Amino acid sequence: MKKTLAIILAAMLLIGCLTGCSSDEKTIVVGYTIYEPMNYFDENGKLVGYDTELAEAVFGNLGYKVIFKEIEWSAKYTDLSSGNINCIWNGFTCNTADDDGVMRADKVDFSYNYMENRQVVVVKNNSNIKSAADLKGKSGAAESGSAGESYAQSFEGVTVKGFLKQTDCLMEVKSGTASFAVLDAQLAKSYCGKGDYADLQIVDALSSDVEYYAIGFEKGSELTANVNAQLEKLGADGTIAALAEKYGVANTAISDFSDQK
Repeated sequence: MKKTLAIILAAMLLIGCLTGCSSDEKTIVVGYTIYEPMNYFDENGKLVGYDTELAEAVFGNLGYKVIFKEIEWSAKYTDLSSGNINCIWNGFTCNTADDDGVMRADKVDFSYNYMENRQVVVVKNNSNIKSAADLKGKSGAAESGSAGESYAQSFEGVTVKGFLKQTDCLMEVKSGTASFAVLDAQLAKSYCGKGDYADLQIVDALSSDVEYYAIGFEKGSELTANVNAQLEKLGADGTIAALAEKYGVANTAISDFSDQK
C-alpha cells in the first residue's frame, strides 16, 4: 500500500512539474529610473514610456519576459556586475566619461545609439542666469552619477549637489534651494513650463553638445549583438518611429542604424 501511494505521489509530482513547475519562458531584468518620457507610471499606475515599450518589443522578440527594476542611478554599474539587473536601459548616455575620468564605454558594452540627447540647464523663469558667467558662485543640482552631474561640474565656480533622481533636482530649483539644475533634455522638456513646473525654463544657450543614449550590458555579453539586431528590425518595420511619435521624441529618436555597424 505504501509502495502504491509512493508511486501515485511521484506521478502527481511529475505531472505537476510538467504542467506548471517548469517553463521555457526566459526573463530579463532591466534597470531603470523614473524618467519621463522614457520610463514612468501613467494615471493607472502602469509603467510606460519610450524605453519601457521599446525594451518590451526588443526582448519580446528575443523570447524574454521583461522585469523592470528601479535602481539608484549612482549604483548602476554595481547592480549590473552583481547580476541584480541584466542591462541598463534608461536614457543611458554612452559617449561620455564618468567623474573618475573613465569612459563609460570602457565599463560596459553599449548597444547602438538609439536616441540623441543634450544636457540642459533649468532655472526659474525670473532667474538672471543667461550665460555660463552668470552661474559663477551659484549652487546647482544634478542626479548623482549622471552625465548631468559631470556637465554641471564643468562650469567654473559652481557648487553642485547630487540627488537620487532628476525630478528631485527640479524640486530643488522650484523651492529655491538650488539656483539651477542640469538635466537630460528629454526629461526637462517634459516638465518645464507645465503643471507644477510652469515657473521653470530651459536656458538654451547653456545646453551641452549632442549626446547619445544606448543600452548598457556587461562586457562580453551576447545580448548586445542580439539587441542590436532587434533594433535594426524594429527600425525597419516602423515600430521605433511609431513609439517615438507616441512619446513625443520623434525629432531625437534614431531608427536607422546602418552607419553604426
